[in-house]
Parts: sequence; C-alpha cells; structure tokens
Amino acid sequence: MSGQSVVPAPLAELPWRIILLVLGIGCFGLVVLYSAAGGHVRPWAFSQGLRLFVFLAAAVVGSRVPEGWWKAAAIPAYGLLLLGLIGTEALGHIAGGSQRWLDLGFIRLQPSELMKPAIVLACARFYDLLPAAETRSWSGLWPALALIGVPVALVMLQPDLGTALMIGAGGVTVMFLAGAPLRLFAGAALFVGVAAPLAFNFLLHDYQRNRILIFLDPESDPLGTGYHISQSKIAIGSGGVWGKGLLHGTQSALEYLPEKQTDFVFATMAEEWGLAGGCALILAFLLVIRWGLEVGQRAASRFARLTAAGLATTIFFYVAINLAMVMGLAPVVGIPLPLVSFGGSAQMTVLLCLAILLSIDRSNRRAQRW
Repeated sequence: MSGQSVVPAPLAELPWRIILLVLGIGCFGLVVLYSAAGGHVRPWAFSQGLRLFVFLAAAVVGSRVPEGWWKAAAIPAYGLLLLGLIGTEALGHIAGGSQRWLDLGFIRLQPSELMKPAIVLACARFYDLLPAAETRSWSGLWPALALIGVPVALVMLQPDLGTALMIGAGGVTVMFLAGAPLRLFAGAALFVGVAAPLAFNFLLHDYQRNRILIFLDPESDPLGTGYHISQSKIAIGSGGVWGKGLLHGTQSALEYLPEKQTDFVFATMAEEWGLAGGCALILAFLLVIRWGLEVGQRAASRFARLTAAGLATTIFFYVAINLAMVMGLAPVVGIPLPLVSFGGSAQMTVLLCLAILLSIDRSNRRAQRW
C-alpha cells in the first residue's frame, strides 16, 4: 500500500520538519519548566504542555485557512484588537502594577500580545492595497505610521514598554520591506536620538528608568534593581559548556534567580544545559525563522510576502530581545522566550504566527503545482 493512500493529502503536504521542530522546542521548554519547579510538572509544565498541544493543533488546522481569508480579516482584526486595547485601559485587570489583561470570565486575554501579528497583517494589507508607485510618497507613509502609532501609544499607557517596542518593530519592518524610503528611517533614528532624553525624564515610569540605568551599570545596585540581571549572568556563566545537568541548577533551585520560569527561563536552562544547550536552542529558533523568510520569498502576492517576512521577523524579535535581556545586553523589558517561557499569551501569539505562515506556505505549494 502506498504512503499516499495511508496519509491523507492535507496532512502529507504539511512541512512536518518545521512542525516537529516547533514541537521539539516546546517540549524542551516543558523539561526546563519541570526542572525549574524542582522536578514537578505543576505548577508550570503541565498547564504549559496542555496549551502547547492545543495551540499547535490549532495552528495545523489554521494552515487550511486560505490566504485570502487572512487578507480579508487583517483590518477587522486590527480594529477589534484596538478596541480591546481601549477596553483594557478602561476596564482591564491590574496585576503586577500593570493593566494589560481583559478578564472575560472564561479566559484572561492580553490584546497587546495579539496585536503583534495583527499589526503585521494590517500593514501588509495596507501596502497590498496601495499602488506600488505610491509606496515612497507621503500617502504611503502616514497611514502606516498611524496604524503603528495608535496601538503603540495605548500599550505604553498600560505600561508595557517591551510589548510596545515589539509592536512598533513589527510594523516598521513591514514598512521597510514594502519599500519605504530609507530617509524615513534615518530621520526616525535622528528623532529617537533627540527625543530619548526627554522620554527618559518625562515619559518613562520610575521602574523603566531604573531598568535602563541598571543596564548601563548593573553593579550599581546588585541587591536591588540590578539583582535580576546579576543573578541571570551568574546562572548562565556557571553552566559552563555542558551545564550542571537536569535538576542540578543551584541558582533556580535555591531561588536566587527571579522569574526563572518566565522572563529568565533561558538562564534557568543555560545553567543546567550549558553553552551547548543554549546554542542548540538558538539554532532551532533560527531554523524556524529562516523557514518563515523562505515562505515569504516563495510567495506570489505582495500581501503574502510582507506578511510572512513580518511574522518571521516578529519571532526573531521575541528571541533576540529576550536573549539580549537575560545576558545583560539590553534593558529588562519583560519579553518572554517563545515556546519556552511559561505563559499562554506569548505561546498563543507565536503559534498564531506559525498558523499564518503554514497557510501561506500551503498557498505557495498549490500555486507551484498549478
């Protein structure tokens, strides 16, 4: 009996190497969370595992959604999430000093997380509708800047600097790939350089200013504001090349490492799995990101090309910012490591990105067959 008759065609045409690679990253994250809890599946690994398999199955189902449906839903989804951000500001649940969640009873939703792929879809849809000749004109710039600026401003009010930066970066990436003039980015860099001191003194909250100051001089307050990054560096460095072994990490086991299951989960992993484990995890993420960029290169429509590249870049920003943060190369801004850090919102967002990429990849394969 042939393999084609055993495996249904919709399943056989899926890129299983990427799906299994994503599943491998998620399962490795479960092992790290199991170790962070002292060898117990609760309170983190069990619930994280349930969400992983549910969301990954949903991503596989989402791969069957036609590319045109994502295109049609881009602007409505953006508008709905914009209303969600406004509702969060008015009625949102407050936790940890931030107002980021909408409590819907059956689920606590974080609209700002879903805005990360939504801003990519919305900007890609805008440039797909815009005539190519107008991309470099003012009419091709200010609507995209407005699409990006409004959610960024609303997220800054929560306050959530890290998520605001991610949303802005995703939208600006699509603008760059669409062909926005380089002078715009040079002007933006100049504006940021001039406005940064004003923003530091008048717009940022005290804890955000402290994070930047500690980033510049982490040893100035090693037992206070700088405690997180100092302990993270100790954990990563103590792992050496091969690590201390599963369940043998002292920084996390003795509670020296704060947020060991969320923002600083890479430090938890690196202590036990060492440089080898860290490099293997980074390589796995790079393979997923490279595949996403290749999906964009093969796409036939402008919307698909911009969306695939923008979503792959969004995953890259997740990984790069988190790694820079835990290694002391960037201020602590609360960006989790996708599929590894405990938490459903980031996990759902990254697997939604995967679902859209799988959908575009499926459209590419069908177009090539025709």
